[in-house]
Amino acid sequence: MESQPERLCHKDSEARSGAPRFSSLSQPMERPPKKLDLKKDRGLTIEWADGSTSYYSIPYLRKFSPSADARQLRDEMARNPLTVLPANFGGGGTGPGGSGALAALSAELVGNYALRITFSDGHNTGIYSWEYLREIDPALAEARRAASDGGVTGAPTPDADAPKPTAVPRTRIG
Repeated sequence: MESQPERLCHKDSEARSGAPRFSSLSQPMERPPKKLDLKKDRGLTIEWADGSTSYYSIPYLRKFSPSADARQLRDEMARNPLTVLPANFGGGGTGPGGSGALAALSAELVGNYALRITFSDGHNTGIYSWEYLREIDPALAEARRAASDGGVTGAPTPDADAPKPTAVPRTRIG
């Protein structure tokens, strides 16, 4: 019998209150999700207040950490594609049981506006606001990329670790 992956779940009743939330700049804030489901060895699934769902793999979340050091590294990589990456960037950490795979060790809510994740590589300084998680949603990023590519499908997705549909090889008959 296969064991179930370790999970952290949260349901937020405030997400259904309907009360508008405003940031310090008087802009409407993203409402907290209805449900967070973190499979520590796989990824985070978010059910948003509007009913949509987003999935983020653990390496994707680590790569797009909103921490200052991760943002600085991404900016440097955009300027110089030959940037030398730190050993722990984007999946080089040690997972549970010394498996070598990056994992989420824990997650905690930060107020009702964000989530902080502690990764197995020791990184824990990124605070993922609900707005930021919407911004980096891999499915929305793919849709934006397809629109900017003139509707061309099959462009690489930003989440290389997400499961991809397998192509069925075509065989010529006759």
